[in-house]
Amino acid sequence: MPFLAHSVHGQLGVLPLGLVGWILLAMSVGLVQWRVWIISRAYSVSSGLAWIGIWRTCFYSHEDASPGFLIMHCSSINLQDSFTPPEIATAQICIFISLGIGLFGFTCGLYALRNAFFGIKSLTRFAFRLGGALTLLAAILALIPLLWNLAAVLTNQPIAFPPDFKLPQSPKAQQVGTAIYVGLLGVALQVIAATINISYKLPKEEMRSQGTDNPAFQDIWL
Repeated sequence: MPFLAHSVHGQLGVLPLGLVGWILLAMSVGLVQWRVWIISRAYSVSSGLAWIGIWRTCFYSHEDASPGFLIMHCSSINLQDSFTPPEIATAQICIFISLGIGLFGFTCGLYALRNAFFGIKSLTRFAFRLGGALTLLAAILALIPLLWNLAAVLTNQPIAFPPDFKLPQSPKAQQVGTAIYVGLLGVALQVIAATINISYKLPKEEMRSQGTDNPAFQDIWL
């Protein structure tokens, strides 16, 4: 189909955009800076700052370190731990599900582009819309825990850490960490990519008489 490849310029442009959004979400999972706790120096936190992620907590401490040096102390947060707050447990589950669905949505977009550039009309629009719908679902699944953790920071919610974490249950104050901003940016890019893929329409060749024996084709968007 001669005009099919010409109809996917927008989808081709947002393909890397959606991939970047997926990568940013994956990065946010590994980052420990979801919440930045400002803590009294009476605790083991020598710098006065602790980073709370969805999988671990970390802070610098003079304890167990040579004089003049700091050591990074990290403790794991597991889904089955009784102290794990619901917003962190939700992030552990939802974002990983989101990454799986988002990867499938990206694959559908690749398949649709492959059909378009090979002139295969069959399933092209369906694959674009399915990929867009999956990408949008992935973005929503990731957005829920991101906003929930953002609200927990803004309202200075405590976490009942066990004693071996060497952290207080409530900080003096909290700040939004880099990971939340990275995740929100990833969600925004995925929403843009999903919207453009869902809005894809196949071109229709319509023959118009020009008063000659040679027909001319015009794209009419369905």
